[in-house]
Amino acid sequence: MPGLKTIIALSFVLAIGFLLVILSSALWKNYLPLLVVATYVIAPLPNFVCGHWSNPDDFMDSAGSAAITDFGRFCTGFLVVMGIGRFKPIPTLTCWEVRKRAEYMPLPALLAHCGLIQYSAMIMSIVGGLLIYGTIISFSMFFQEQEGF
Repeated sequence: MPGLKTIIALSFVLAIGFLLVILSSALWKNYLPLLVVATYVIAPLPNFVCGHWSNPDDFMDSAGSAAITDFGRFCTGFLVVMGIGRFKPIPTLTCWEVRKRAEYMPLPALLAHCGLIQYSAMIMSIVGGLLIYGTIISFSMFFQEQEGF
């Protein structure tokens, strides 16, 4: 069971993450970096829906429920990587060619490369997103219930 100091520390890190994402939009008066927040709000939904569709109590149909759960994890992973994925700059490509190769860039990097947001806003948005998602993962690790027989 996590202590009170752990909960306070994780809440502080979560607040810093949200502050960075909001400031990445407000400082430059361009609210496109807030699209990253939308990916973090939508990201847990496939896990939630597919977790409720699967039936872990049915021993005869364990393969079908595992496939549904894995699909939910895949969709969640896709949405998370879209928000904070790896940044691989391709400076020789035009904005149109980057849109065709969007699998190389997270959403803030794509917006920065096309000139829609500043590069400093991109960095703040990605760091804030990493803090937010890292805090969510830490909360879920600390409050995970132990399954017993």
